[in-house]
Amino acid sequence: MAMETTQNWTLNENDKIVFPIPEGVKTPWFDSRGEQPKTLEYFNGTMYEKVEEIAKKHPLNIALDFMGKHITYKHMIDQINLCAKSLRILGIRENDKVTIAMPNCPQAIYMLYAINLVGAIANMIHPLSAEKEIENYLNMSNSVMVVTLDQFYHKIEAIRKNTKVQNVIIARIKDELTRPIKVGYMLTEGRKIEKIPSDAPVFQWPDFVALGRHCGYEYKVKRAADDPAAILYSGGTTGTTKGIVLTNLNFNALSEQVIAANPMFRPGDKMLAAMPLFHGFGLGVCLHTMLAQGGRCLLVPRFTPKSYAKQITKNKCNFIAGVPTLYEALLRLPSMNGKDLSSLKGVFSGGDSLSIELKKKLDKFLFDHNCKVQVREGYGTTECVTASCLTPIQMYKEGSIGIPFADTYYKIVKPDTAEEVPYGEEGEILLTGPTMMQGYMDMPDETANTMRTHADGLTWVYTGDLGSMDNEGFIYFKGRAKRMIVSSGYNIYPAQLENIFDAHEKVQMSCVIGVPDDYKMEKVKVFVKPAGGVPTTEAGKKALKEELMAYAKKNIAKYAMPYDIEFREDLPKTLVGKVAYRVLEEEEAAKRAETTAAAGEGTEA
Repeated sequence: MAMETTQNWTLNENDKIVFPIPEGVKTPWFDSRGEQPKTLEYFNGTMYEKVEEIAKKHPLNIALDFMGKHITYKHMIDQINLCAKSLRILGIRENDKVTIAMPNCPQAIYMLYAINLVGAIANMIHPLSAEKEIENYLNMSNSVMVVTLDQFYHKIEAIRKNTKVQNVIIARIKDELTRPIKVGYMLTEGRKIEKIPSDAPVFQWPDFVALGRHCGYEYKVKRAADDPAAILYSGGTTGTTKGIVLTNLNFNALSEQVIAANPMFRPGDKMLAAMPLFHGFGLGVCLHTMLAQGGRCLLVPRFTPKSYAKQITKNKCNFIAGVPTLYEALLRLPSMNGKDLSSLKGVFSGGDSLSIELKKKLDKFLFDHNCKVQVREGYGTTECVTASCLTPIQMYKEGSIGIPFADTYYKIVKPDTAEEVPYGEEGEILLTGPTMMQGYMDMPDETANTMRTHADGLTWVYTGDLGSMDNEGFIYFKGRAKRMIVSSGYNIYPAQLENIFDAHEKVQMSCVIGVPDDYKMEKVKVFVKPAGGVPTTEAGKKALKEELMAYAKKNIAKYAMPYDIEFREDLPKTLVGKVAYRVLEEEEAAKRAETTAAAGEGTEA
């Protein structure tokens, strides 16, 4: 018998979660063809239980590939359970937050699902974040434990005293390498890692895992589908850092939606898992979707376009995903000449708009390399884990980002209202579905502003992005209503960086903008009005720039670092006294156009 829940879903006779088709919601893609919207059945359990279910069916299948090492589903589940026992011994309890600050490596995967198994919540952060950012993430989440790599130990140790962290677990890349690869690693990358003091108050990974062998009591905690499982971070729609609380159902539902949109997938198919685990696509699609469906994850801890290309061809990948800048670089690589890409079943682009011209170039590139598929563009937001809209296999419309996943609905409204606009008219993109977040961590007002219940009874996520929908349900992304810079697929929020620069004693005011870049799409530039009394001679400006850059390195993640700082006697203002950042953007655009024109004249001459 079906059971009502607080999230508008029910349980069917097979104990699967189903979402009844809501009344009054437009589904033009299906309605125009006289069909019903597609609905799915979802696993009623945790992330770990979903993966464990698959592992029982395919115990000897390869789950993870890591730099030449192959890890079966059985071995992975065994390691997860050992780690869960160790967590229990170290006092991790239900709803505790455990921070994972790691690249894509086996230990990160084991820990993610072990945290889930003991009923705790994984707090996923970028290991290259600046010290102050990491401190902020740890304190926002009230994390009691951190798991990281040896190369990031000193960063964690520097801020540990300012947090509630009780234990630090240190893993090493070399511990998961085969013997021949390990030798090469220790002669190159491994030599650069600063040694950890022998008396450091940490657990080395082997010692941590060994604790689990002494756990003689119950360590598994029963959790529900709608219990929180992970926290990812985003600037949200206002640019303020927010912890996005995502549930077991969010991730398990995504895994079913992705496979439904890719019926060519088969257990054992290989996904190049290069997108990082602290990113919704990396965690939700490249990792959990694959492991929840019997796929094979090729874990890439760090990559360049050249190494990315090598992984695709060497391992005969079936599915790859990337940002437009990565694909742009891929097209230029001489090493791809003559390579065979016939193994690819799916090529996906997200993180930023894929221009029509780049799509055409990429599709031709794929065709010329024996690939039978074209690139498919998607759209999503971390508030719904990641992608929730994808170009369908059978139909492409120029400039469109596709149609919503099963059980997911989009509507276009007049910005910041509930009033829908006609088909083809631009407005704010709203969406709802089973991957919608539980809310922003400890931010009820921000949650209420982003998640609003309408007269149709559904709660909708206000994305802050602008777009339109045609009369067949295809979505078109038009731009961002919120102020944001997208650099190599990373979202960077100018307001956050301005707060950091404005806090410096020698800065009176700052303004951060994105400057177009051929490779990164955009790069960060900072305009600074120095505080009174600061020398403004050329030598003084040079010294101040060096000081501010050093300050930025300590407080800003590497991917968000500015490429330049320009000093101004004053910054342009709007009529209400705010810094007119658009004026600075226009000035930079004019400079760029002037430079391009001058270069063109020089070529003609």
